[in-house]
Amino acid sequence: MLRKLLLGCGIVSSLLYVATDTIASLRYEGYSYWDQNFSELLAEGSPVRPLMIGSNAIPYAALVTAFGVGVWTVAGPRRTARVAGALRAGYALVGLAGGLLFRMNTREVLAAGDGDWRGSLHIPTTMVMSLFLLAGMGFAATLFGRGFRWYTYGTVVVLAVFAALVGRQAGAVEANEPTPWLGVLERVNIYATMLWVAVLATALLRVQPTSAPRRLGRPTITLRVLSR
Repeated sequence: MLRKLLLGCGIVSSLLYVATDTIASLRYEGYSYWDQNFSELLAEGSPVRPLMIGSNAIPYAALVTAFGVGVWTVAGPRRTARVAGALRAGYALVGLAGGLLFRMNTREVLAAGDGDWRGSLHIPTTMVMSLFLLAGMGFAATLFGRGFRWYTYGTVVVLAVFAALVGRQAGAVEANEPTPWLGVLERVNIYATMLWVAVLATALLRVQPTSAPRRLGRPTITLRVLSR
């Protein structure tokens, strides 16, 4: 039961992220869901920053960390699953630091040249978080069959392409210039990640540990897909 609860946190975390993103975007007067990036909701000076910290940043990090523990617990002797679980937890903790400690400055502050050192570390922190994410996806891709591997590889390609498109508008954000479709481009990345996590969690919930004897007569744990 505990294992299922931990794995279920992966699905809940994705739903929470999408829901709070939508709600905060609607409550931020003047904010464009289509043309502004997600980090601006958590930026210093954002009117919805307290809402995002309480309903997104902290709960999401806790849920993803719990999911990482769940991935570890179903691993049995499979070291790759344990590494994937640890990387998920690392991704959550670095992402929390990026939202709370090294948050983005608003566009107006950046354009005026008044950004602080914490804001200057937001992009490097995001890059480290992305490395944890991609590494975790790489290890998790080996847990199931060819279909899940190709789905994971396709998701990584989507993340790389849209990250590059988002990066092309970084200068416009800092200059407080229009950034058409920036929000859409970044959210393709975000929601593709959320969907992948939900798919992984669902797949793991469909397996259960079973005992299989070793040569020396000692029990070991394997993963068996539940038949419907």
